Amino acid sequence: MNLIFDLGGVVVEWNPQAICAQEFDDPAFQQMALTQILQHPDWLALDRGSLAREDAIQRAASRTAWSPSAVDAFFDAVLASLRLKEDTLAIMQRMHAAGHSLYCLSNMPHHALAYLERTYTFWNLFSARVISCQVGMCKPEPGIYAHVLQHCAIDPAQSVFIDDMQVNVDAAAAFGIHPLRFDNAAQCESALNAWLDPVGSLPHA
Repeated sequence: MNLIFDLGGVVVEWNPQAICAQEFDDPAFQQMALTQILQHPDWLALDRGSLAREDAIQRAASRTAWSPSAVDAFFDAVLASLRLKEDTLAIMQRMHAAGHSLYCLSNMPHHALAYLERTYTFWNLFSARVISCQVGMCKPEPGIYAHVLQHCAIDPAQSVFIDDMQVNVDAAAAFGIHPLRFDNAAQCESALNAWLDPVGSLPHA
């Protein structure tokens, strides 16, 4: 069985509202950080790999009237918030040990990918990976799902995509990949175990 994992919100923590609340006491600053940085189209451009961190910082500073150093510090805080979800890692390790093939499909900027690569060792569990900034496409765009199937050489009918965003798993389902909306590790593992039979195949949809 092929298990395709998203990263943010599944393997590592990703909660934009919580990040902003942790970094700023003033609700106005929290809202500014959320709407003008984390939810701004520039963040998607970072994910796509079409905008460099340094340029994104300068543009955010212009929008918010914050100093570039203040925006840079916020970017660093965002990286520090990407803490490993140990319970998800345990699932991945169990599934890998059981003989299932693990893959990664995630929206991630270059600088965040570099941070995760030097901070965590879960990468060795993946047979292959597709990261948005490296392929110039982002979920839920159809092209990135076609790419992951081709790049990983996997059968969608024998694959599960695990993501915390409904729109992303719905897009995977359009390619015949079994969708699994991630709420928490226990729910995820329960759903996987309910699907997987003793020889590791999924029932027909």
